Order: sequence, then structure tokens, then C-alpha cells
Amino acid sequence: MTPKRWILAVLTLLAISFLGLSLLGSWTQPQIQSRLELYQTNLLLHASQWQGKGTEADNLIILRDNLIGKTPVEEALKQYQQVQESAAKNLDKFQEIDGQIAEGSLQELEQLNRYLQLRIGILKTQLGYPDQAIETWKGLVEVPASGDKVSLMKTAKTAQVLIGLWQTPARLFPDAEPILQNYLEGWFRYQALVKLYTLQQPPEALVTLETQEQKQAETAIFKLMIVGAIPGLGLVTGLVLVIVLGIQLIFKGKDSILATNMDVAWLIPWNGEIILQVFVVGFSLLGQLFIPLTLRAVFQGLHLQPSSFDVRNQAVYILITYLLLMVGGFSVLYFSIKPYFPLPQGWFTFKIKDNWFVWGLGGYLVALPLVILVSLINQKLWDGQGGSNPLLPIALESRDSVALGIFFITASIAAPIFEETMFRGFLLPSLTRYLPLGSAILLSGFLFAVAHFNVSEILPLMTLGIVLGFVYTRSRNLLAPMFMHGLWNSGTLLSLYVLGSGGS
Repeated sequence: MTPKRWILAVLTLLAISFLGLSLLGSWTQPQIQSRLELYQTNLLLHASQWQGKGTEADNLIILRDNLIGKTPVEEALKQYQQVQESAAKNLDKFQEIDGQIAEGSLQELEQLNRYLQLRIGILKTQLGYPDQAIETWKGLVEVPASGDKVSLMKTAKTAQVLIGLWQTPARLFPDAEPILQNYLEGWFRYQALVKLYTLQQPPEALVTLETQEQKQAETAIFKLMIVGAIPGLGLVTGLVLVIVLGIQLIFKGKDSILATNMDVAWLIPWNGEIILQVFVVGFSLLGQLFIPLTLRAVFQGLHLQPSSFDVRNQAVYILITYLLLMVGGFSVLYFSIKPYFPLPQGWFTFKIKDNWFVWGLGGYLVALPLVILVSLINQKLWDGQGGSNPLLPIALESRDSVALGIFFITASIAAPIFEETMFRGFLLPSLTRYLPLGSAILLSGFLFAVAHFNVSEILPLMTLGIVLGFVYTRSRNLLAPMFMHGLWNSGTLLSLYVLGSGGS
């Protein structure tokens, strides 16, 4: 074995070890899916408060009832209790795990558990169970010895105020209003303030609060249409498209749309060593290890801590990191395949005057029902754990339009260009040297999912990667999977923005 191959073998083992540790670390991290469902539940609760008048209002009330159902508070309580039970179970499970891997997760789970219990109590009061709510809140008054003291104190103070409001006789704390304003949000803050103002009997404050809630409730209905009705329409369209294409494949076989370019093979001038070189050096070690560590060292040398940045600076930092990852990955790819220039026909094809738009949009619609189905199964398997893309929670909490614009550039433009060039443009065709086309699509989809370093996202992202691979092998135009990938990430960001802005 040559020295180069020895070095590549060692680097491959290092990359596999890094990947394994990253996946193991993500196992103890909460998924974002549960948070997204709770944010949508909060929108439903807001929308349930809307009470308009007139013909247009009657139509909107019908739309509201179709969106939220007849018993939104009962359904919200079930949703919150399910997430809280999952959080409590995982909290018990990870308390038995020693070491640094579980330390941050324990703190996050403890905060989530207390956050949920506060809101579960408020939901119980609206269903006529104030005594049960008070019992729920009593367990939050005492501050644990470990954890984020600031967050724990906020929860404890809020619980004390809520107990005082709903106990008999009521006890009003002098700082009750600012605590409720600052430590609760959305529908939960509204219900707590209604109770406070009713006890204090300031009619002007209560009228103002009701007016504000009506505006937010009407806005919530339209937001629910964006995050529910529009994707639902895409889901139905995707299912119809899957059925139609499947029927056409059965009856037309090789002449069907799904069989387009199925028999057209790539000529592959390089071997597996080049494939490993590109992904081990260019994607894994350089992009996921060397560049992030170097950037972190540079910022620390400037006495700056990226984790303490505000959301706009975090967005810039993530974009810079990703652009450097692109430069590094593309550089390794270029110099690895340069000896084989000129490349055979069909490699890295970008045809603007082609049907890439149709393939990309069609792939997106087909992927919707498939990924949603897999995600539902996957969520049950991982029970709310397994991690998620670190960009998603930041985007969910962001209210900064500039930051969201930067996130869009990163997720919907830079990521599709880089990842589709690497995984569909290079990896997938290269694998066909050793595997049948179908197997190459499956393996490239799996590696695409694993490269996101979150164990709970492997199945959904692999499903997405398979559809992306299918779109590319049929269209033979990288613009098609890039467009589909950009649509997917843009839809995710739009949902995050709408949901994140719905609980204020």
C-alpha cells in the first residue's frame, strides 16, 4: 500500500470516528419536531379566541373551526401532556447516563419539562380544573440545585404568581403583571393576564387586552392557513402525482416518465480512492472538523464567543462557516478530478434551457407525502430525541428579518448548490461504478442523511435524498435537484418563521 493510501485510510478512520461521536452526541438532544407541533398548537389556541361579526367574519369563523376543530383546548392539553411525558421519561433516562454527553441535554430537558408544566396548568384552568393546575405548579416553585439558575428562577416566580391567581382566596403579588408579561407568551400570557385583570378589576386594561388578542387571533388563522392548508394542498397534490406516475410506469414501462434516462450510464474515469478522498478530506475532515475548529479559534483569539452572538450575528457566522465549507469541499473535488479532465459527457451538467423546473417541482411534491409519512414513524421510534439541524431552533426563535434573509441564503441557495454538486453531481454517479443505479441512489441518500449528523433525521433525510437522487438521474440536470432542495429548505424556513412569530 502506498503512503498516500495509508494516509487516506487513517483519515477515513478518523472521519468515521468523528461521525460516530457526532451521531452519538445527537442521540441525547431533543428533536425540534415536538417544538414545532407545540408552536402550531399555540397558534390554534390563539385562533380559537377570535370572535368576529358580519358575513366575512362568519366565513372566517367557519374556516377557523375547520382549522382548529371543536375542542382546541382539550386537544392542546393532550398535545402538551404527550410532549411533557416524553420529556420526563427522557429526563429520567439520561440522568442515568454519566459524562459530558448528557450534561447539556439534562439541563435542556429539565427546562423543557418545567416550561411544559407551567402551560399545562394554564390549560387545566381553562377546562375547569384549577386545583389540578395548582398541584402541577407547586412542583415548580422549588428551584433545583443544578441547572440554569436564571431560567429556573423565572419558572419558579411564574408558578408562584399563577398559584396566587387561581387559589382561593386569590393572592396577588405586586410584580405579577411584569412577570406574566415577560415569562409567558401568546395565548398562555393572555389567559393569565385576563385572570389578573379580572381580580384587579381595571376595565381599561382588560378591554385593551381583549382588543389585542382579537387582532392576534385573526392573524393566527391566516398563519395556520400558511403552515397547514398550503402544505396540505401540496401533500394531496403529491399523493395524486405519485399515483398517476405509478400507474403510468405500470402501463408504459420504459416509455414512462419515471423511466426517463434509466438506462443511460455515466463513464467513470476515477476509482473508489478518489471518492473517499473527496468526501473524507473535502467534506468530512475539512468541512466538518478543520474549518469549524479554525474559525472558533480565530474568534476566541479575538475574544469573541459565537454562542453568545445575537441572532443576526449568528446567522452571519453560520453563513461564513458554510461558505468556507463550500470553498474547501469544491477545492478538494476540483483538484481530485482535475487529472481526469476533460470529463466524459454527462458530468456536472447544468442545462438552463431544459425541464429542470418541472422535475424539481414534481420531485418536491412527491417527496412531501413520503417524508411526512417517514417522519411520523420516525418520531415514534425516537420519542422526541435524536437531535436536529442546529440552524432550525435559531431560525424558529428569530424575529429579525435580516437574520432570516441570511438564513435563506445559507439554507435555500448555498446548501442546495454545495450538497447537490457533492452528493448528486459527484457521489451518486461515482457509486454506479460499483453498484447498480438503484443501489447507488439508496447509498448516496443514506450518506446524505448521515452527513447531517443527527441520528433521528437519518430516515426522513434519506427519503428526501432518495427522491433527490431519483430526480437527478432522470433529469440529468443538476439544476433540478438544486431547485427541489431549495424549495424544500425554503418551505421549512417559511414554516419556522410563521410558527415562531405566532406565539408572541
